[in-house]
Amino acid sequence: MAVSTKGDIDTPSLSRKNLCLSVVEPNIENETYSQKLDIILAQYLETLSKQKKYHIGYPINMCYEHQAILAPLLQFSLNNCGDPFTQSPTDFHSKDFEVAVLDWFAQLWEIEKDEYWGYITSGGTEGNLHGLLVGRELHPSGILYASKDSHYSIFKAARMYRMELETINTLVNGEIDYEDLRSKLLVNKNKPAIININIGTTFKGAIDDLDFVIQTLENCGYSNDNYYIHCDAALCGLILPFMEHAKTITFKKPIGSISISGHKFLGCPMPCGIQITRKSYVSRLSKIEYIASIDTTISGSRNGLTPIFLWYCLNMKGHARLQQDSITCIENARYLKDRFVKTGISAMLNIVVFERPCDHKFIRRWQLCYLSGMAHIVVMPGITREIIDSFFNDLMQERKRWFQDGKTQPPSLADDFGTQNCMCSDNKMHN
Repeated sequence: MAVSTKGDIDTPSLSRKNLCLSVVEPNIENETYSQKLDIILAQYLETLSKQKKYHIGYPINMCYEHQAILAPLLQFSLNNCGDPFTQSPTDFHSKDFEVAVLDWFAQLWEIEKDEYWGYITSGGTEGNLHGLLVGRELHPSGILYASKDSHYSIFKAARMYRMELETINTLVNGEIDYEDLRSKLLVNKNKPAIININIGTTFKGAIDDLDFVIQTLENCGYSNDNYYIHCDAALCGLILPFMEHAKTITFKKPIGSISISGHKFLGCPMPCGIQITRKSYVSRLSKIEYIASIDTTISGSRNGLTPIFLWYCLNMKGHARLQQDSITCIENARYLKDRFVKTGISAMLNIVVFERPCDHKFIRRWQLCYLSGMAHIVVMPGITREIIDSFFNDLMQERKRWFQDGKTQPPSLADDFGTQNCMCSDNKMHN
């Protein structure tokens, strides 16, 4: 149901200022010292609470209310050091919760409990680093293929692991260019292929066609044991399973690993992720005596609070709530895109990509992510139509000022959006 478009939310005049803090030696004799610290934290909390309504450019779900129940856990230092499936040398861990979360995702991605291995990571980057490390260990001479719209951590992994890299062009919607991939696979048939598949690119939210990539590998003469596919599903890994007519991500297909972010669509107060791979692949590992565990993770010591937050969230939401969140996000994204198009502003989905606003203060106020002449809004749970309308109304007011002289025109984004999405005057005239 649409809400009022009058813009009930008061738009902040400025973005958050640097607090210019420092660490000083405590004055024990000064009774007001601790009060000053409390005031700083209270002001910081108030600032964050206000800015929460304008965080629309980056994919973070801040819509959760379980902090009061889980806050008492902060009195313990929980460290899930090492492999989640091995016994911890201390009692201060949450591996029981971690394995429960991993089992849930293994079931979602259709791999048997005794056939998968995984762990809860610090975020999507660590998941990608681990997934590609497994691929590199399986195929030491393999070439990494990744589209130019892939997350920067994919290219970081190539540098860290000294992997030969082939960067693949993308289609106008951000998907991998399948013809470019095919041609480069054929040129390098003498080496195994390690392929990164994007289930939601960082800027346009594009979802690569996993089935078509697998078919392309087969058509190019690659056998199942001569390639490894990592699925970077940080953004859409929990949306895609609940979308109608969407192709599934599943270990029933010949993929090697999947990683998602837990703080994006699902929602968690600290960055985190889930990484799942095949148990048979995690074998070239060493035992570390002092922690009595197998060194299968990237990070070693790991946040023991995160699995409990994820476990609690999954239990509270379940498939039904996650599906409803997916539907709401998709509907709200379409609602915003339609409002852009009706007003003559170039825009496209999956993520709502639109013309970059002219004023950097406006971009900073609404915490927008931008690239060249484009900006985007990631509609996550908690981004309501009230917030969307407030942003849109503010943008319309600013555009009147930006283009009031009649000489300044919005840029042509046909090359970035495709002619079907570009609303510039040149494109309209040609059409």
